[in-house]
Amino acid sequence: VNFRYFFVRKTMFIKYAQGFVIFPGGYGTMDELFEALTLIQTGKVHNFPVVMMGKSYWTGLLDWLRSSMAHEGKIAPDDLDLILVTDDPQEAVAHMRSRYMGFLSEAPATP
Repeated sequence: VNFRYFFVRKTMFIKYAQGFVIFPGGYGTMDELFEALTLIQTGKVHNFPVVMMGKSYWTGLLDWLRSSMAHEGKIAPDDLDLILVTDDPQEAVAHMRSRYMGFLSEAPATP
């Protein structure tokens, strides 16, 4: 799917997301990651799972989030629980499936 404007792409991705799997990338990847985390954190979208693939790539960012942002109170320490970092595709799938099943069990029943 092609989008003329990047903000439209992000809106569509996040609006219809059941989860995010993030692979190493650049500024656009960071933009989409933090947009999703902000909207989840503030309750603007449902709390869908966010999986970051590649522990060695993401470790520095997660360390910084923990030691700077969480340590200084800019985010709550449990905000880091919104993210699973893994190298294992099976762990990623299991996490996505588990979170999705939890979401379904919390969803209101429809008449």
